[in-house]
Amino acid sequence: QVQLVESGGGLVQPGGSLRLSCAASGGTLEYYAIGWFRQVPGKAREGISSISSGDGSTYYVDSVKGRFTITRDNAKNTAYLQMNSLKVEDTAVYYCAAIPATGYDGKYLLSLAADIGSWGQGTQVTVSS
Repeated sequence: QVQLVESGGGLVQPGGSLRLSCAASGGTLEYYAIGWFRQVPGKAREGISSISSGDGSTYYVDSVKGRFTITRDNAKNTAYLQMNSLKVEDTAVYYCAAIPATGYDGKYLLSLAADIGSWGQGTQVTVSS
């Protein structure tokens, strides 16, 4: 089973940018769809973006569309989430998940992660002035 480690979180001012990384070991990330999730204390985990394993199709939830970009570098066995124009409400712990599924639309891939995904430990993103 693939193991994931997120990095790149931190404290940033509103309007700033961060790039999160999701590095994999113990498996080839190329064969997995990747999902990014975030969670605020007391609230349910939210799936915000996914990228498929095949054609690299991407999905974004409306709240991050146009500001966040998900990519993957299969040669580095790493996925990324570029976050621009950050808002205070983006503050959360961000997780990546490797989802062993193909042929599904991006939103459905995110829904599969809880049951069949491999998860990282999360990285804190704090947006504050």
